[in-house]
Amino acid sequence: MMLHYLQPAKLQSKKIVFEDVFSARDPATLEHLKELSSRRRVIEESINQSSFITEAIAREMSGGLTSHCLRDLQKLEQYLPLLENLIFHVDLVCSNHRVLRWILELQIRWSSALSSSSLFNLRGPKFFQIDNLRYELGMTLYLYAALLRERAIEILPADLVQSATLFREASGVFQHLANEVFPSLQSAQSVERPLEATPSMCTVMSIICLAEAQAVTIRKAEEKGTTVGLLAKLHYGITELLGEATAIVYSNTKEYKDISSSFLEFISSCKALHELRSRKYLAESVKIGEQVGVAVGVLRDALINGKRELPGEESWRSIFGKEIDAAADMLRKFENENEFVWHEKIPSGDELPRLQGNKIANALPYHPKRWERELNFKI
Repeated sequence: MMLHYLQPAKLQSKKIVFEDVFSARDPATLEHLKELSSRRRVIEESINQSSFITEAIAREMSGGLTSHCLRDLQKLEQYLPLLENLIFHVDLVCSNHRVLRWILELQIRWSSALSSSSLFNLRGPKFFQIDNLRYELGMTLYLYAALLRERAIEILPADLVQSATLFREASGVFQHLANEVFPSLQSAQSVERPLEATPSMCTVMSIICLAEAQAVTIRKAEEKGTTVGLLAKLHYGITELLGEATAIVYSNTKEYKDISSSFLEFISSCKALHELRSRKYLAESVKIGEQVGVAVGVLRDALINGKRELPGEESWRSIFGKEIDAAADMLRKFENENEFVWHEKIPSGDELPRLQGNKIANALPYHPKRWERELNFKI
């Protein structure tokens, strides 16, 4: 089983009406602006949970989709190409002071789902305003990636292959945000921004999605009866990936000073869980090689480290506990066998074999789509 954390998709936003701000020179441009507002409004209502549409009507409007997550992804896929087109045309006239004033009047505001101040604010989430259309694009894409990840978790029990693909797609969108979208906002250093609007957080999320894709791939490998030696390396590959994510967070304490403690616990708990699983498979592997004393030493070390990393979150603690119980059962069996049959010395510390990682998951590149329509503004 995997540890699940769905908080990244819990973003909220304030209303935007494009046609109230941008002056259209022709009816086609006005219609494009109105459609942009309409497409965005249904996203706002869904994520802010302010829609009065019944479940049956929502399902009918989406073409029969029963998954709330899939319906939101569909809405985003209808909005993003229109937004990309608006940005393309605004960039052509971006030096015009009137256009800059329009963007200011949009009051683009998004909340953070990973900030502790947003999570514990009794008056509702804190909203961050940045007067840049790429902020709107970036946060919308971030929501899209977070929902791809949520959908991957949703279908996990039924379709391992598709789940792994969705995690890789989400990783690619986060990668695109880190490399192509949010760096352009970095010039506005003085502006307070949500964690989600930083390249480094998008890199962290991209790595987490790769780790989750690899975890799903391991489940498929376990079903196929892959050798325990390789499974040990694949699990430790996840631990190494999450180690990279942790290093990014702790290398920039100023940027991450307001980060949610539950998000940090999620990363550290996943990292520890896959290290425990790696050590279990390593113990099995050396036991097959008739090194029973070494297998006992590996399991003893695994249990000491595992118990030290028990998470506070109840559902994660339950999964962790089952893994620790399984390792303890295996240890008792190996200890008995060593005591009565092998009588091997039990190594510890530096005498134990080192864990080796194998990282096999890779991101699927995100290619932005733009609905090409000529826009003419009164400037």
